[in-house]
Amino acid sequence: MQPVLQEIYDSILNGQQKVSSVKVAQALAEGIPATTILNEGMVAAMGEVGRLFEEGEYFVPEMLIAARAMQSGLAVLRPALVQADFKPIGKVAAGTVKGDLHDIGKNLVCMMLEGASFEIMDLGTDVSPEKFVEAARNGADYIAMSALLTTTMPNMKTTIEALKTAGLRDRVKVLVGGAPVTDSFAKQIGADGFAPDASQAARLALSYVG
Repeated sequence: MQPVLQEIYDSILNGQQKVSSVKVAQALAEGIPATTILNEGMVAAMGEVGRLFEEGEYFVPEMLIAARAMQSGLAVLRPALVQADFKPIGKVAAGTVKGDLHDIGKNLVCMMLEGASFEIMDLGTDVSPEKFVEAARNGADYIAMSALLTTTMPNMKTTIEALKTAGLRDRVKVLVGGAPVTDSFAKQIGADGFAPDASQAARLALSYVG
C-alpha cells in the first residue's frame, strides 16, 4: 500500500478527522485515483473498525470517531468520485420508525454503510411507513429500520405491509435492528434480515450485493 493510503487508513482507524481530510487531499494531489483512495484507504479501514468492534477491542465511542474520520475524508473525496463517475454498490434508505426519536444507533449504521460504499438516504427519526415507501419508489434498494422502544417495534411490520400494498416489497431488502429487536422478531414480521449492531448491519447489506 502506498504510504499516503496507509496514513488515510490509520487516520480512520484512530479517529483523526483532520488528518483524514488532509491525507485524502494529499492522495488526490499525488494523482492516486479516487476509487483507489476510497477502497484501499477508507473502505478497508472501516472494515477493520467493524472487525475490532465485533472482537470487543473497539466500542461504540471508538466506532463513532472512526466513522466521523471516514466522513471527514469522504467530504474531500466526494467531488473526485463524482468526476470519476463512481457508482455506489447500493442505495439504503435508513430511519428510526414512527413514534421513535432515538437516532444514535441509526446514525452509526448509516456511517458504517457509507463506509462500505453504499449511498445513504437518511430519513431521520419518527419515519412514517409512507416515507419508507416513497424512498423505495425513489430507488432505494434497501430499507433499514431501527427501533429502540418496544412500543414502536410494531411499526416495522406496518411499514413492511405498506411496501407490500404499494407493490414494492419484492424490489427492496428490508433490514431491521435496535436494542429490543431480535432475529425471531425480524422473521415474524417478514424482514429480510436482522443485525444487532452497526458493523453487522453493514456486513448484512454487503451479503445481498450482487
